[in-house]
Amino acid sequence: MTPSIEIRGCFVTGTDTEVGKTRTSAALLRWCTDQGWRSAGFKPVAAGLEQVDGQWINADVQALRQASSVQLADAQVCPFPFTAACAPHIAADLEGRRIAFDNLLSAAHALSLQADALVVEGVGGFVVPLDDRHDTADLAQALGLPVVLVVGLRLGCINHALLTAESVHARGLRLAAWVGNTVDVAMPWVDANLATLRERLWTRYGAVDLGHVPRLPDPSPLALLAHLDPAGLRRLFDQ
Repeated sequence: MTPSIEIRGCFVTGTDTEVGKTRTSAALLRWCTDQGWRSAGFKPVAAGLEQVDGQWINADVQALRQASSVQLADAQVCPFPFTAACAPHIAADLEGRRIAFDNLLSAAHALSLQADALVVEGVGGFVVPLDDRHDTADLAQALGLPVVLVVGLRLGCINHALLTAESVHARGLRLAAWVGNTVDVAMPWVDANLATLRERLWTRYGAVDLGHVPRLPDPSPLALLAHLDPAGLRRLFDQ
């Protein structure tokens, strides 16, 4: 296995799929760019392609590429795209391909040489199979980056967040920060849920609350950044 890579940046994971990891990652990239840093987004695996103007693209990869200040090709942002929108190891099997773990690390290292800050977006939740030996938690562990947890705010989010935090800690990684992102706009007792998350994630793991993102009519990186704490972001990237 490729040795751990010392990179400045963060690894963005989520309590589940479709909880706002990509939008959060794009906002973090925009913040890095605003600091005058060369920023690069990296999504090691993307499952789910659509054809646009004759080209097969992944919307998450496009969002990260556009939010990066370093000019990148889709293949640099995501070395392993797959057509089917399903678990990565299943998508790879459907195409008769294999996700080469060392290639993921090499691709991340190559990007880190071009950027002052690398924002790595995971796949789905924290522990998602990549092949018969590795999962996304192994990737986060090999990269050694501080972890940012995107908590999808809906019923059950406290349990999902604390289980994910426990898993991150068990891998010897630092849960540096978290973001509450509105998934269910009708979720009751949001403030009470946020208070519990804030207290437990800070007390147990020292994770900084970066902010609560409501449902936005314009989910652009700049719009999302308006709901994140600049002091918390500085602390995240200065570690």
